[in-house]
Amino acid sequence: MPYDDLSDTPLIRIVDDNDSLRESLTFMLTSEGYQVMAYSCARQFLTEDTPSRPGCLILDVRMPDMTGLELQQELNHRCHFLPIIFLTAHGDINMAVQTMRDGACDFQQKPINPEDFLPAVARALEKDRHRRGGATSIQDEIARYRLLTGREEQICRAVASGLINRVIAERLGISKRTVDHTRSSAIQKIRLSSVAELSIFFERIDTYKKENKL
Repeated sequence: MPYDDLSDTPLIRIVDDNDSLRESLTFMLTSEGYQVMAYSCARQFLTEDTPSRPGCLILDVRMPDMTGLELQQELNHRCHFLPIIFLTAHGDINMAVQTMRDGACDFQQKPINPEDFLPAVARALEKDRHRRGGATSIQDEIARYRLLTGREEQICRAVASGLINRVIAERLGISKRTVDHTRSSAIQKIRLSSVAELSIFFERIDTYKKENKL
């Protein structure tokens, strides 16, 4: 879509104290046609960024002075709700779920895999576009949830609990190939893939169903 001026163009912010990682991510993203701004620390980001500009934030969890988790809390306090993709070499599912409850939209493990990372960036930018246009709602999530078959929901909930495909297959008494195929089909319907995303998705769905006695 065309943009009237630079302030309308989505900007990807990178906040990471690792110089080589910042440079490699900047190169990767600019090569894909994105506009990027990189910061070496959270304080620099808070001082220099323009929160009103659309886009997303790629944020390292462990940094000196102010951690990525602390920066997320500060942004929430300021009511700046840029979608956040967390980067970590130390993460676990509990941490991922907590950051997403606080507003993050993805959680990527280092070293970065472009095949996972670039789609996550695209989803974050789309999430911000919908947020600013007011299009994202629980009704949209319910509509996507209702596209799932019973087997797809069963497998997605198992994935959300942290199980890998091989273990899911063993527990359900089906082949791993069937799990792989069913999981892929479900992901295309609900447009979510990470464990943390799925966990938050089903948490919201279950809360909605309980509140509305569905």
